[in-house]
Amino acid sequence: MTATQSFYHTPAPPHLTGMKAWLLTHDHKRLGLMYLGAIFFWFVLAMFLGLLLRTELMSQGKTIMDAATYNATFTLHGVIMIFLFVIPGIPAIFGNFFLPIQLGTDDVFFPRLNLFSWYLFMFGGLFAIISLFVGDGFPDTGWTFYVPFSVQNSANVGLTVTAAFILGMSSMLTGLNFVTTFHRMRDKSMGLMQIPLFAWSLYATAWVQILATPVISITFVLIVLERFFHIGLFDPDKGGDPLLYQHLFWMYSHPAVYVMIIPGMGVISEIIPIFSRKSIFGYKAIVWSSMAIAIAGSLVWAHHMFTSGMSDVSVFVFSLLTYLVAIPSAVKVFSWVSTMYKGSIEMTPPLLLALIFIFLFSIGGLTGLVLGAAGTNIHVHDTQFVVAHFHFVMFGGTGFAFFAALHFWWPKMFGIMYRFKPAYIGASLTGIGFMFHYVPMLILGLEGMPRRYYDYLPQYETGNFLAGFGGYLLIIGMVTMFVNLLLSFKQRMPAPVDPWGGTTLEWTVPSPPPVHNFLHKPQIADFPYDFTGVTEQLLQRGGEGPLP
Repeated sequence: MTATQSFYHTPAPPHLTGMKAWLLTHDHKRLGLMYLGAIFFWFVLAMFLGLLLRTELMSQGKTIMDAATYNATFTLHGVIMIFLFVIPGIPAIFGNFFLPIQLGTDDVFFPRLNLFSWYLFMFGGLFAIISLFVGDGFPDTGWTFYVPFSVQNSANVGLTVTAAFILGMSSMLTGLNFVTTFHRMRDKSMGLMQIPLFAWSLYATAWVQILATPVISITFVLIVLERFFHIGLFDPDKGGDPLLYQHLFWMYSHPAVYVMIIPGMGVISEIIPIFSRKSIFGYKAIVWSSMAIAIAGSLVWAHHMFTSGMSDVSVFVFSLLTYLVAIPSAVKVFSWVSTMYKGSIEMTPPLLLALIFIFLFSIGGLTGLVLGAAGTNIHVHDTQFVVAHFHFVMFGGTGFAFFAALHFWWPKMFGIMYRFKPAYIGASLTGIGFMFHYVPMLILGLEGMPRRYYDYLPQYETGNFLAGFGGYLLIIGMVTMFVNLLLSFKQRMPAPVDPWGGTTLEWTVPSPPPVHNFLHKPQIADFPYDFTGVTEQLLQRGGEGPLP
């Protein structure tokens, strides 16, 4: 049995075989693949629900569902996308798979805890499914579970927030594992400024997971206590304050936005230098900007509440902090663009998706500044503009970073290459469909169309039809990408150890990696993005790129 084969065929623990070897594995790579299967299932389900929503809104009046079903559907879509895809997606899959390898070690610090985190994730998803079929069905509160509606609602809010609570525990334990692995398990010869940027992004994210997640966990517990014991924390008739819930919710949920986006930024920071054949511009600036985003992003939660009656001083402070947190994000964008400047660009599907990410995320950031200013925020609050902005950041950002990571590390994870032409077509259709889908929603919001509304006035029908058309184009593009990746298992084009010409440690191990990752002691470079030797090798090969 070769070292390359051992990843798939060596059981862990050694006395187990077959399915048990996977379900009881401590191997971080297998757990990453198990997360990939589970998260992909949830993403496809949420994507289908989103398509149903846009189909309903393509014309006035009832199209395919009634108002109650619509409310439950957008709640389910939001809960699945946020808690079961966007937050865990990149850290749980690619973080689990590649963090130990990039740090030059053979596993995470707590392998059993890593397995427990996966089971918590699966258990939380199971609770979400059970809530569909028990009692009065899935709640129609939206993914924010705002009080007093979530407290008075007769649907299964209790089960749903319990599911979110369990998923939060899984996220928190994963963050704890990553921080400990970062400090205690990395190769002794690897200094802080020799660590790849993806590992740095996971480290910054992990601190937010550890420190912010308990806030939302306590908040969900309080909702359950309110529903069953009526203790009056959020009920004004009993001396409670519903705004307290909003503060507690957004004290986690805005930092959670950076749990979603910082790992995606780490992925882009790996892709851009490799396909520019050039060292990353501003390595230290990117490292410190990741930490700055994690810190400053935890201080801006109340910009979601400008219409709640806050004092002018509070509005000014949170508006100012919102603008300040845009600075480290801009540092990253300028560093990526500067890296490509005068670089030897080699277009590949991962790079194309990374470029789409930069474009869409920049639009999301600029529309975020519109919401960060109190005057414009009040004008577009609770409109389709907010929905479009949120998706430009979360889907245009984290979603496309996820697609880029999948295409970037697919050869390393599975040892096979995929066809590039369908990947280009799928990525292009997804990007074009995304713009057709969400740009009309920005305009609809500026014109005053509220979000979460089942029906609308006649003047909004054209914009909603165009958004629905873009939604179908978006789905076609994503299906094209996914089918192409899955077909690579049938075509079986073997992937070399380093198909892209990368310089970090994951490109020095076999594809796929063996059980203990490294066949020999890893050689730690003085700088993780030195392409001098790689460029010479490409010149010796006659400038051949990685295109299959």
